[in-house]
Amino acid sequence: MTMHIHPSILSADFANFESEFRTISGADAIHVDVMDGHFVPNLTFGLPVVKRLAEVSKLPLDIHLMIENVDDLALGYADLTKGSVTFHQEASSDPVKLARKLRASEKRVGIAVKPNTNLDLVLANLNEFDMVLVMTVEPGFGGQKFMPENLIKVQAARAEIERLGLEVRLQVDGGVDEATIVDCASAGADTFVAGSSVFSKTDRNAQIALLRSEAKAHYPH
Repeated sequence: MTMHIHPSILSADFANFESEFRTISGADAIHVDVMDGHFVPNLTFGLPVVKRLAEVSKLPLDIHLMIENVDDLALGYADLTKGSVTFHQEASSDPVKLARKLRASEKRVGIAVKPNTNLDLVLANLNEFDMVLVMTVEPGFGGQKFMPENLIKVQAARAEIERLGLEVRLQVDGGVDEATIVDCASAGADTFVAGSSVFSKTDRNAQIALLRSEAKAHYPH
């Protein structure tokens, strides 16, 4: 199983994204948190900034939409990336319908759940998605403490993915570092968003390699 490391640019230097991206060339994708100040209590990037990020990045963007009106806005973000677009179960009036629209645009589609959201609706429609994102912190800010109780969701999602024989990635986001990635991988995650644990290092590619190695060593399948 390939382990995927997606550094979150919430922990990067916002004034120097192009140079910051060069320091994480060993990553599999760049995680971009789009926040509108309504769905979550923080404001980050909109369409023009994400468009520019895509232009200066040699890696695909993993766009995580934490916004209201996602049913209307998601396709605009999908047009900006060769990577994936993830939206929240809680923000969409019809997640399956939105996922099908995004897939029709030939983009990988992820579905995310907050820590207190039941995973059952996502599991009931797993075949509609390319990735499931289990938040291991409350979304909105980087650098938060990992919430281990959400590993139960990771285990449940992995079990259902395996039962159905689907090729669906299982992502975790929040408080991922060289210690917590062991627990996440052991629970069945294969894709990891890491912010401060990458960008706080002098040699960021070495940290990415370490995270990937730890995940691969502890993945149970």
